[in-house]
Formats: sequence, structure tokens, C-alpha cells
Amino acid sequence: MTKAIFFDIDGTLLSIKTHKVPESTRRSLEELRKKGIKLFLATGRSPAWLGAIEGMLDFKFDGYVMLNGQYCIYEGEVLRDVAIPLESLEPLIPYIEENKISCEFVEEGHMYINIINERVLSFREKIGGTGYDTHVEDLSRIYRQKTYQLLAYIDERDEKEFLDHIPNCKAMRWCPEFADIVIADGGKDKGIEALLDYLDLDREDCMAFGDGGNDISMLEYVGSGVAMGNANPPVKLIADFVTRDIDDDGIEYALKHFGVL
Repeated sequence: MTKAIFFDIDGTLLSIKTHKVPESTRRSLEELRKKGIKLFLATGRSPAWLGAIEGMLDFKFDGYVMLNGQYCIYEGEVLRDVAIPLESLEPLIPYIEENKISCEFVEEGHMYINIINERVLSFREKIGGTGYDTHVEDLSRIYRQKTYQLLAYIDERDEKEFLDHIPNCKAMRWCPEFADIVIADGGKDKGIEALLDYLDLDREDCMAFGDGGNDISMLEYVGSGVAMGNANPPVKLIADFVTRDIDDDGIEYALKHFGVL
């Protein structure tokens, strides 16, 4: 019996094409709530965007796996809080400055960037007014505030070299423009694990929906991992079920397939 469901946002709940939530998805969320199923967001985004996200979705979730599992909240209580250590960040700064690599530094309630280039502007146009509008700030902030995640605007082929300059971290990718960088043992699965331990729920009684590389760990962790029809090929390969595209009522279709609706 499904007791909890975890949803990625971009490309899963929120259409990249329309920048809107499909009506069938809104309807499904309301029906799931009536059934008493706990509903969670599981996203690479930070808590700073919760208000905007819930405004777009017009729905309040039971809990949140934020920053790719590094910061998790349930009923206002922080259950997981794991930042990138300074000793990992310090070697990176001269590397990105010398090579003019654009990186967004993500804190619990704030994001900033070192360089805004064409790659950054292209992504912001693509995502369309959904929170990615950070400004240039001095990188000395890493000494004053916790950094949970980086958005490294690099090609996939350049990830290994980048990671050589930020030890004990890994890259995950849900779009071609950038990679999410978190600690090596981080990920959405770790955040879900923290929530389920707190709620005393079995992961086999959970579902998750996602479309990007940063969703793979959570789709593998839960009992039923669903890849959207618009998901990246590696995500589809590991999923228990591949549903229709987000814009073709994919979430509703999968929930009916599993008999949850």
C-alpha cells in the first residue's frame, strides 16, 4: 500500500514547455491527499523558493527534500542539514575564477553566482521565471554561510576535471546547461531516508516521480520509481515504470497504472 509519494519539480510537476502544472496533476494531488497519502517535494531547489513553488503549484506539501537531499523539512522541523565542507570549496575558487566558469552557490535561504554568461542567460530563458534569477556576489560568502550545493555551468565532458578541484563531491545532471554538485554521499535518496526514518515508514511503501539524473537515486530507493516520459534516457533505464510525458498527463497515468488512483 502506497503511504508516501515524492515528486521532483522541474519536468515532473512543472512543465518545462509551458512553465505550468498540468491540470491533471493538480487534480491528482488533491485526490491523493483525500486518501491520506503523504506528499513530498524532492527537488534540487533551495528552501528560499518554497513560497514561489507552492504558489505556482497552488498546493502545500507535507514535507520537503530540498537541495538534492541535503536539507529536509517536515512540519517545520529540519531533519537533515548537510553542507559542502569548506575544505572542499576552497580549492575550487581559484579554478573557476581562472577558467571563468560560471557557478551558482546555493545556501539554505539564498543563492548567488560568480559570473553571468550566455549559458546562464540561456538557461534562465528556458526555465522561464521560476526562481533562477540570482545575482553576482563575492565568493568570500563561503566563509560566512553554509553552501549546500553548486550549479556548475559546464558540459558533461568537463565534470571530471571540475570534480578534481572540489574533493569529496559528485555531480548530478537534470539538464544540459549545468550539473548539480553536492557531497559525495549526498542525494535525494539520503533525504528521503531521513524523512522515512522520522515517520517510521518503509521505503517499499513509497513512490517517487522524476525525470533528471539527480532523480535516479530516489527512484532506485523507493518501492516504485516512476520516470516521466520526458525523462533523460538513463532515468528511464532504472525506473520501475516509464509513464507518459508531463504534458500528456504522465503523473495521473502512472498513479492509475499502480492503482493508487
